[in-house]
Amino acid sequence: MDIQRIGVTPRYADAVIHGGVVHAVEVPPAEEGDIRTQTTGLLETLAATLENAGSSKARLLTATIYLTDMADYDGFNAVWDAWLPPGCAPSRACVRVAGLARPGWRVEVVVSAAV
Repeated sequence: MDIQRIGVTPRYADAVIHGGVVHAVEVPPAEEGDIRTQTTGLLETLAATLENAGSSKARLLTATIYLTDMADYDGFNAVWDAWLPPGCAPSRACVRVAGLARPGWRVEVVVSAAV
């Protein structure tokens, strides 16, 4: 099976498709804002990435959420729950990390979705 990469840079691709599954990682579009603001921007970008790869948020298989502060858990979930279509929740893990690549980022999300 061929591997298809979308939005390729020297360091990463926005999405990688292989075996009928799209893999993507998303971060907030800006370092400013609280967890709800950062999550909203991240999920808007993620939805566009999934659609560009021939998938959608309704086809998510797994998600791993990285939070720099577990106090943000409820705020993240409020945005996440409103974003997901009913009945389409993926298997999911949420992990607290010491930090992310940019000091202002509060969240990073890794997903896989069926194409």
